[in-house]
Amino acid sequence: MTSRKTTHTPAKVITAHDPEGTPCYVLDASALLAYLNGEPGAERVQQCIEQGQAIMSSVNLAEVLSKCADQGMSSADQAALCAALPLEITAFDTALALTSAALRSTTRSQGLSLGDRCCLALAQSRSATALTADQAWSHLGRADIGVEQIRPDNQRA
Repeated sequence: MTSRKTTHTPAKVITAHDPEGTPCYVLDASALLAYLNGEPGAERVQQCIEQGQAIMSSVNLAEVLSKCADQGMSSADQAALCAALPLEITAFDTALALTSAALRSTTRSQGLSLGDRCCLALAQSRSATALTADQAWSHLGRADIGVEQIRPDNQRA
């Protein structure tokens, strides 16, 4: 993991339920990894985080931490990373598990993983937009879940 050169202060988290109607973005693991590694699309993720609009499922955070462990990051450093993240981490509960399972039949042909479906389930539950670097999500064809690619095809990491 490369460290980000910009410093971030924890932002006020505004969810889709905010009375001001501020948009909410659910980060996929690929989006947070792009941000942490300074990859193409990191600026879009940074913008959402700094504006207090970013949330993430605990499942997707586990994906990010697993990648960090694969790259040699210690458990202590992983805990410090979690503490420093200026975004809401949402526990994955039974309702989200049921929504994720229901998404299986409509996302199977795109090859979406359990983690992908967990992100989409949280986005659907919050009437939010999922942020991802995963190009396969472009072909979901679901009007009830917004998806935004953080990088165009020509900027893949």
